[in-house]
Amino acid sequence: MTELDLVALDRQIIACARCPRLVAWRFQVAQEKKKQFQHCEYWGKAVPNFGDPDATKLIVGLAPAAHGANRTGRMFTGDRSGDWLYRALHKAGLAELPTSESKTDSQRLYGVLITALVHCAPPDNKPLPAEFAACRPYFSTILHACAWRAILCLGKLAWDATLRELDAPRAAFSHSASIRTDADTRIFASYHPSQQNTFTGKLTEPMLDAVIEVFRDA
Repeated sequence: MTELDLVALDRQIIACARCPRLVAWRFQVAQEKKKQFQHCEYWGKAVPNFGDPDATKLIVGLAPAAHGANRTGRMFTGDRSGDWLYRALHKAGLAELPTSESKTDSQRLYGVLITALVHCAPPDNKPLPAEFAACRPYFSTILHACAWRAILCLGKLAWDATLRELDAPRAAFSHSASIRTDADTRIFASYHPSQQNTFTGKLTEPMLDAVIEVFRDA
Protein backbone atom coordinates (compact mmCIF):
# COMPACT_ATOMS: atom_id res chain seq x y z
CA MET A 1 0.00 0.00 0.00
CA THR A 2 1.32 3.45 -0.85
CA GLU A 3 1.11 6.37 1.55
CA LEU A 4 -1.31 8.15 -0.81
CA ASP A 5 -3.63 5.13 -0.89
CA LEU A 6 -3.65 4.93 2.91
CA VAL A 7 -4.31 8.64 3.32
CA ALA A 8 -7.23 8.48 0.89
CA LEU A 9 -8.71 5.44 2.64
CA ASP A 10 -8.36 7.03 6.07
CA ARG A 11 -10.15 10.17 4.84
CA GLN A 12 -13.07 8.01 3.74
CA ILE A 13 -13.13 6.25 7.11
CA ILE A 14 -13.05 9.48 9.15
CA ALA A 15 -15.93 10.93 7.13
CA CYS A 16 -18.00 7.74 7.28
CA ALA A 17 -21.55 7.95 8.65
CA ARG A 18 -22.95 4.62 7.41
CA CYS A 19 -24.13 3.40 10.82
CA PRO A 20 -26.61 5.75 12.57
CA ARG A 21 -26.37 3.93 15.90
CA LEU A 22 -22.58 4.23 15.99
CA VAL A 23 -22.58 7.85 14.81
CA ALA A 24 -25.01 8.75 17.61
CA TRP A 25 -23.08 6.78 20.21
CA ARG A 26 -19.63 8.15 19.40
CA PHE A 27 -21.06 11.70 19.47
CA GLN A 28 -22.84 11.08 22.78
CA VAL A 29 -19.68 9.71 24.40
CA ALA A 30 -17.64 12.63 23.08
CA GLN A 31 -20.11 15.11 24.59
CA GLU A 32 -20.72 13.45 27.95
CA LYS A 33 -17.11 12.28 28.45
CA LYS A 34 -15.71 10.18 31.26
CA LYS A 35 -15.06 12.02 34.51
CA GLN A 36 -11.29 11.52 34.38
CA PHE A 37 -11.22 12.88 30.82
CA GLN A 38 -13.46 15.92 31.29
CA HIS A 39 -10.56 18.17 30.30
CA CYS A 40 -10.01 16.32 27.00
CA GLU A 41 -11.45 17.14 23.61
CA TYR A 42 -12.75 13.84 22.29
CA TRP A 43 -12.15 12.74 18.70
CA GLY A 44 -15.71 11.42 18.41
CA LYS A 45 -15.42 10.20 14.80
CA ALA A 46 -14.54 6.99 13.01
CA VAL A 47 -10.92 6.10 13.84
CA PRO A 48 -8.47 5.71 10.94
CA ASN A 49 -5.77 3.08 10.57
CA PHE A 50 -2.47 3.76 12.30
CA GLY A 51 1.08 2.77 11.51
CA ASP A 52 3.74 2.55 8.84
CA PRO A 53 2.37 3.42 5.36
CA ASP A 54 4.91 0.97 3.92
CA ALA A 55 3.99 -1.80 6.36
CA THR A 56 4.26 -5.46 5.42
CA LYS A 57 2.62 -6.65 8.65
CA LEU A 58 -0.95 -6.00 9.79
CA ILE A 59 -2.62 -6.11 13.21
CA VAL A 60 -6.40 -6.52 13.28
CA GLY A 61 -8.47 -5.41 16.28
CA LEU A 62 -12.20 -5.30 16.89
CA ALA A 63 -13.30 -1.67 17.32
CA PRO A 64 -12.25 1.55 19.08
CA ALA A 65 -12.87 1.85 22.80
CA ALA A 66 -15.35 4.56 23.81
CA HIS A 67 -12.86 6.44 26.00
CA GLY A 68 -9.73 5.16 24.28
CA ALA A 69 -9.44 5.56 20.51
CA ASN A 70 -12.80 7.33 20.32
CA ARG A 71 -11.24 9.95 22.61
CA THR A 72 -7.73 10.12 21.16
CA GLY A 73 -8.40 9.39 17.48
CA ARG A 74 -5.69 6.74 17.25
CA MET A 75 -6.08 2.96 17.25
CA PHE A 76 -5.47 1.31 20.66
CA THR A 77 -4.50 4.64 22.21
CA GLY A 78 -5.50 5.90 25.63
CA ASP A 79 -6.79 2.67 27.19
CA ARG A 80 -5.55 -0.47 28.96
CA SER A 81 -5.70 -2.65 25.85
CA GLY A 82 -3.41 -0.22 24.07
CA ASP A 83 -1.05 -0.13 27.05
CA TRP A 84 -0.52 -3.87 26.66
CA LEU A 85 -0.26 -3.85 22.88
CA TYR A 86 2.20 -0.97 22.50
CA ARG A 87 4.36 -2.23 25.36
CA ALA A 88 4.71 -5.57 23.57
CA LEU A 89 5.33 -3.92 20.19
CA HIS A 90 8.02 -1.71 21.72
CA LYS A 91 9.75 -4.70 23.32
CA ALA A 92 9.81 -6.36 19.90
CA GLY A 93 11.28 -3.28 18.22
CA LEU A 94 8.10 -2.58 16.25
CA ALA A 95 7.10 0.64 18.07
CA GLU A 96 9.06 3.78 18.93
CA LEU A 97 7.47 4.16 22.39
CA PRO A 98 6.18 1.66 24.99
CA THR A 99 3.00 3.74 25.37
CA SER A 100 0.56 5.49 23.05
CA GLU A 101 -1.28 8.29 24.78
CA SER A 102 -2.38 10.78 22.12
CA LYS A 103 -2.14 11.66 18.44
CA THR A 104 0.38 14.33 19.33
CA ASP A 105 2.98 12.06 20.91
CA SER A 106 5.95 10.75 18.92
CA GLN A 107 4.74 7.17 18.63
CA ARG A 108 5.70 5.41 15.39
CA LEU A 109 5.32 1.85 14.20
CA TYR A 110 7.96 0.10 12.13
CA GLY A 111 6.73 -2.17 9.35
CA VAL A 112 3.34 -2.55 11.04
CA LEU A 113 -0.14 -1.13 10.42
CA ILE A 114 -3.06 -1.41 12.87
CA THR A 115 -6.63 -1.67 11.61
CA ALA A 116 -10.01 -2.82 12.97
CA LEU A 117 -13.10 -4.69 11.85
CA VAL A 118 -15.22 -1.67 12.83
CA HIS A 119 -13.84 1.87 12.95
CA CYS A 120 -16.40 3.44 15.30
CA ALA A 121 -16.77 2.82 19.02
CA PRO A 122 -19.84 0.60 19.62
CA PRO A 123 -22.02 0.52 22.74
CA ASP A 124 -20.84 -2.22 25.13
CA ASN A 125 -17.98 -2.93 22.70
CA LYS A 126 -20.40 -5.00 20.61
CA PRO A 127 -20.94 -3.99 16.96
CA LEU A 128 -24.12 -5.31 15.33
CA PRO A 129 -23.93 -7.61 12.29
CA ALA A 130 -25.07 -4.77 10.02
CA GLU A 131 -22.27 -2.58 11.39
CA PHE A 132 -19.64 -5.21 10.67
CA ALA A 133 -21.06 -5.43 7.16
CA ALA A 134 -21.02 -1.65 6.67
CA CYS A 135 -17.35 -1.44 7.67
CA ARG A 136 -16.32 -4.54 5.75
CA PRO A 137 -15.31 -2.66 2.56
CA TYR A 138 -12.67 -0.73 4.51
CA PHE A 139 -11.35 -3.93 6.05
CA SER A 140 -11.35 -5.71 2.69
CA THR A 141 -9.46 -2.83 1.09
CA ILE A 142 -6.73 -3.05 3.73
CA LEU A 143 -6.44 -6.84 3.52
CA HIS A 144 -6.10 -6.81 -0.26
CA ALA A 145 -3.94 -3.68 -0.46
CA CYS A 146 -0.69 -5.59 -0.52
CA ALA A 147 0.83 -9.03 -0.09
CA TRP A 148 1.03 -8.97 3.70
CA ARG A 149 3.89 -11.02 5.12
CA ALA A 150 2.08 -11.51 8.41
CA ILE A 151 -1.26 -10.65 10.00
CA LEU A 152 -1.93 -10.73 13.74
CA CYS A 153 -5.58 -11.14 14.72
CA LEU A 154 -6.52 -9.95 18.19
CA GLY A 155 -9.47 -12.08 19.22
CA LYS A 156 -11.70 -14.68 17.61
CA LEU A 157 -13.83 -12.21 15.66
CA ALA A 158 -10.75 -10.73 14.00
CA TRP A 159 -9.38 -14.23 13.30
CA ASP A 160 -12.59 -15.52 11.71
CA ALA A 161 -13.17 -12.35 9.67
CA THR A 162 -9.61 -12.33 8.33
CA LEU A 163 -9.68 -15.97 7.27
CA ARG A 164 -13.06 -15.47 5.62
CA GLU A 165 -12.03 -12.29 3.78
CA LEU A 166 -8.82 -13.87 2.46
CA ASP A 167 -10.61 -17.12 1.61
CA ALA A 168 -8.01 -18.86 3.76
CA PRO A 169 -8.40 -22.37 5.15
CA ARG A 170 -10.72 -22.36 8.16
CA ALA A 171 -8.96 -23.03 11.45
CA ALA A 172 -10.15 -22.98 15.04
CA PHE A 173 -9.19 -19.92 17.06
CA SER A 174 -6.79 -20.36 19.93
CA HIS A 175 -4.06 -18.22 21.38
CA SER A 176 -0.86 -18.55 19.29
CA ALA A 177 -2.64 -20.46 16.50
CA SER A 178 -1.23 -19.78 13.03
CA ILE A 179 -1.79 -20.72 9.42
CA ARG A 180 -0.15 -19.92 6.10
CA THR A 181 -2.24 -18.87 3.11
CA ASP A 182 -1.71 -19.88 -0.51
CA ALA A 183 -0.27 -16.38 -1.02
CA ASP A 184 2.35 -17.18 1.65
CA THR A 185 0.90 -14.83 4.27
CA ARG A 186 1.29 -16.03 7.86
CA ILE A 187 -1.80 -15.36 9.98
CA PHE A 188 -1.42 -15.46 13.77
CA ALA A 189 -4.00 -15.44 16.56
CA SER A 190 -3.83 -13.87 20.00
CA TYR A 191 -6.31 -13.30 22.75
CA HIS A 192 -7.38 -9.68 22.62
CA PRO A 193 -5.56 -7.56 25.25
CA SER A 194 -8.88 -6.45 26.73
CA GLN A 195 -9.23 -5.99 30.48
CA GLN A 196 -11.53 -8.99 30.51
CA ASN A 197 -8.58 -11.13 29.39
CA THR A 198 -5.67 -9.36 31.10
CA PHE A 199 -7.31 -8.87 34.52
CA THR A 200 -8.31 -12.52 34.70
CA GLY A 201 -4.91 -13.81 33.59
CA LYS A 202 -6.30 -15.40 30.45
CA LEU A 203 -3.71 -13.30 28.61
CA THR A 204 -0.39 -12.56 30.31
CA GLU A 205 2.43 -10.28 29.17
CA PRO A 206 4.74 -13.24 28.34
CA MET A 207 1.94 -14.79 26.24
CA LEU A 208 1.43 -11.59 24.26
CA ASP A 209 5.17 -10.97 23.94
CA ALA A 210 5.70 -14.46 22.52
CA VAL A 211 3.05 -14.00 19.82
CA ILE A 212 4.35 -10.54 18.90
CA GLU A 213 7.90 -11.90 18.53
CA VAL A 214 6.79 -14.68 16.18
CA PHE A 215 4.69 -12.15 14.23
CA ARG A 216 7.73 -9.86 13.99
CA ASP A 217 9.98 -12.61 12.69
CA ALA A 218 7.53 -13.99 10.12
